Amino acid sequence: MILVTGATGNIGSALLKELHACGAGPLRGLTRDAARASFPEGVEASEGDFADVASLEPALDGVRSLFLVSRIGSDADIVDTARQADVEHVVLVSSITVQTHPHLGPARENMAVERLLMDSGMAWTVLRPTQFASNALWWAAPIREHQTVRVPYADTGLPTIHPADIAAVARVALTESGHQGQTYALTGPERVTARRQVEAIAAVLGREVPIAEISREEAHWHMSTFLGAEAADAVLDVTGGDVNDELLTVRDTVPQITGSPARPFHQWVSENIAAFR
Repeated sequence: MILVTGATGNIGSALLKELHACGAGPLRGLTRDAARASFPEGVEASEGDFADVASLEPALDGVRSLFLVSRIGSDADIVDTARQADVEHVVLVSSITVQTHPHLGPARENMAVERLLMDSGMAWTVLRPTQFASNALWWAAPIREHQTVRVPYADTGLPTIHPADIAAVARVALTESGHQGQTYALTGPERVTARRQVEAIAAVLGREVPIAEISREEAHWHMSTFLGAEAADAVLDVTGGDVNDELLTVRDTVPQITGSPARPFHQWVSENIAAFR
């Protein structure tokens, strides 16, 4: 049995489809509302909430491998519950900032979860993706309303990754040998600036989408309202204020592991353009 947490999210939903398509199984998806979950045929929906670790115990029953999205509940309790349930292998989604910006608060939190897992006695694989292509959904509302997209560091480009590529690597790690005890830094196939991302969305929409670069201070003020000041600082550092060669490096990990090219940003746009209409 493979249990996928975050099963209705960007990565988890893609992973369930990948696992189902390759014949892996049995499969179980963890969701807070099983009645509303839409999983591939044959995938068992299990209800549970990371905020209530005891609710995860039924979902972990009989599970051999676990795909874990962290920093949603008490990771120490979640890892311990998985260990007590005799889970053998955990594939963890962490962040590339653990190696590029280890001084930032979110990076330290991700590193702490990695260490919990590595010290748990279970086999592990750690995935460290860079910026998600799906972060462009932050701009969905102003684009739908024909407003200007306002961004800091408009011309700093990170090697943005399609969430489905994270899922593809996770599928291989969960179903094939040789990936236990490995840590993988994951990126997309090229660096894509915020300006180019907005242009890609505009091209698929078939209309102009205006973009304006704003100061870090203005961006911080807006982001702090829903992320908090420390998290806003961290996001702004990683997206342009404190970039370094390690963060900007395009890596070939995705094609090496999956055997398929990493998906370009414009593919994500084409697949999700309804969110911007």
